[in-house]
Amino acid sequence: MFKNKLFTFLLTLSLSIFSQAEVISVEKFHNQAFPESELRWQTLWLNQDLRIKAEKLLGHSFKELRVRYFGQNKRTAWILDEIGKELPITIGVVIENNQIIDVVILEFRESRGGEVAYPFFTKQFNNLNLFINEEDYKLSHDIDGISGATLSVRAVKRVAMLALLFHQQTNFSQSSSQ
Repeated sequence: MFKNKLFTFLLTLSLSIFSQAEVISVEKFHNQAFPESELRWQTLWLNQDLRIKAEKLLGHSFKELRVRYFGQNKRTAWILDEIGKELPITIGVVIENNQIIDVVILEFRESRGGEVAYPFFTKQFNNLNLFINEEDYKLSHDIDGISGATLSVRAVKRVAMLALLFHQQTNFSQSSSQ
């Protein structure tokens, strides 16, 4: 009897510890990025040159013809997916004045590496911008990795750089109001 109770307790505990993190809705992400603003999608159409840059940055093909985002004043918010080890990670990136002001993991689907969703990791991206050097892309500061989450860390870094690249293609990167 005791063994059954212990087994049930340990099973319940492990399921609660290793269950996937909270899923953050698009509306909640939008409200964090643009408080007191209505949900208004913008569209960035990708020409061949921009698609080639995106593919070089990601290290794999990027088939999208357009990317949807939110924009207001000098701020944009992007929701992008990138594969961690095997499954997509949905990541929100908020950019203002060509610098990252927030990175939010909206949905993490992998069985390992979920630590990338914690603030101790995502806050490293705050105030970073993108350097492009001879077609090589790099963030303005190094990001500390997480043991056991290397592929997830790389995915978040690629999305952060991609959002910065896309932001530079919008009117919101230069104008004071839109």
